[in-house]
Amino acid sequence: MDRRKFLKQSSLASSLFFVPSFVKAFEHVTSKQLGYKRLVIVQLSGGNDGLNTVVPFRNDIYYRERPTLGLTQKDIIRLNDDIGLHASLAPLKNLYDQGYVSIINNVGYPNPVRSHFRSMDIWQTASHSNEYLQSGWIGRYLDTYGKQPYNAIEIDDSLSLAMKGEHFNGIATKDAKSMHNLSKNPYLQNVSRHLEDKHLSEHNLGYLYKSMIAAESSAKYIFETSKTVSSKKEYPKHKFAKQLKTTAQFINSHLDTRVFYTSLNGFDTHVNQKGAQKRLLGIYADSMSCFVDDLKANGTFKDTLILTFSEFGRRVKQNASIGTDHGTANNVFIIGEHLKKQGIYNTMPNLGNLDSNGDLKFEIDFRTIYATVLDKWLDVDNKKVLNANFNALDFL
Repeated sequence: MDRRKFLKQSSLASSLFFVPSFVKAFEHVTSKQLGYKRLVIVQLSGGNDGLNTVVPFRNDIYYRERPTLGLTQKDIIRLNDDIGLHASLAPLKNLYDQGYVSIINNVGYPNPVRSHFRSMDIWQTASHSNEYLQSGWIGRYLDTYGKQPYNAIEIDDSLSLAMKGEHFNGIATKDAKSMHNLSKNPYLQNVSRHLEDKHLSEHNLGYLYKSMIAAESSAKYIFETSKTVSSKKEYPKHKFAKQLKTTAQFINSHLDTRVFYTSLNGFDTHVNQKGAQKRLLGIYADSMSCFVDDLKANGTFKDTLILTFSEFGRRVKQNASIGTDHGTANNVFIIGEHLKKQGIYNTMPNLGNLDSNGDLKFEIDFRTIYATVLDKWLDVDNKKVLNANFNALDFL
């Protein structure tokens, strides 16, 4: 086959190259089997305002610093005498009342960074703030414990850094059928028939060919396994809800995938925050409620854990544009049936003891949450993934 023609004409050369799952990497994977439990990660991109999500409605400092943005009691749903949820999170409150939600406050890391891109890199790689890693924490999980690229799937067109390992990456796809159809490109089919050809051992071109062959195999498996399952649940008309619906289809078809990665964008609320956050939190809660109901109806919620995070919180003091600027510590939601510590996991932020920039001080390192999920849910050694020793928490 003419390789130049292949590279020039095949759309797969660009469309599937983000799945660099080198077939030879499979030979270096350990023999330990992945567990049956599944982790779903939800990324709230832009820096969700945690103080207007989990609200200290009895705190005078909160209203002094947010005379316009502070949520009154009519804008919240009470969790107890001091803390409430944003009213848009009513569907999440229903899950909370069933014991399915743990809210972890004051989550962050030492020497916080207020850049979206850098802070997201830190969360996705589980690095220190002064450390730059090229592999993500889920990617390193795959490096050590993965068997196939589809053991971790991001419901998107491209792969986040979190899903990229040193030797082994996950798969990115929004739709199993579309990915499968793309993988049947005649040029890729021709490559597959020439798997043993000598030119496949050439450096960059061989890597590209073998990556595409791995992608074709994964696309076929995902499509063939999941095509017989369709959700009867009516999800909201939003692309985030569609991500969760696709995730539910994959989980309910018992796809051999242990980690799913999804995201909801738009939380960078510097201007007129109230309306934007109200809409976004409503989308999140409505979609999450449908997702959990879908899993419960198919008997798979008991084996699914959901982790929701944002790259940072917002400044305590509102700005002149009736919004909030980039902050530091934030809350994390853990959703599942097997929580040992349900409800409010730890104390709310101390608004009377802020850092020199007027931001919240973190109490819980986000990597201890990862360590807990790895050790107690995915049943693997967190030190092999996080490259450091973080003590697990007791929410699982």
